[in-house]
Amino acid sequence: MKTVRQLLESKGNSILSITPDASVHDALVIMSENHVGALLVMEEGKLIGIFSERDYARDIDPKGKTSRDTLMRDIMTPQSCLITVSPNDTVESCMELVTEKRIRHLPVMEAGRVVGILSIGDLVKETIAHQRFLITQLENYIKS
Repeated sequence: MKTVRQLLESKGNSILSITPDASVHDALVIMSENHVGALLVMEEGKLIGIFSERDYARDIDPKGKTSRDTLMRDIMTPQSCLITVSPNDTVESCMELVTEKRIRHLPVMEAGRVVGILSIGDLVKETIAHQRFLITQLENYIKS
């Protein structure tokens, strides 16, 4: 199975982020325009949190807050609670993490800096591709 580094090389490692002083509304606009479910919250080049659709669903409407008046720092999942992976981790270990921790996004860190982000969709897509490869290999083995 591929490593996170290999997956990032094939899918790309663009990083969408927002500052902690931006509004939730600003984050939702960026997420909508880029068709993503989460943004990294960065301050002076450092990862300090993550904001996802789940954060919005749990903390804005049900609590009577508004997206225009709420800042990222007040709703984001803080860095202390983030689960990150390294480029040397495997896709399989990442799948185990997102399943066990019930999360959908994994920031990828190397030498203290963000080098990418993986979604559960990225991991599922790669897992399916790997399984198809194995099936093809087994079919070819059986036929020979």
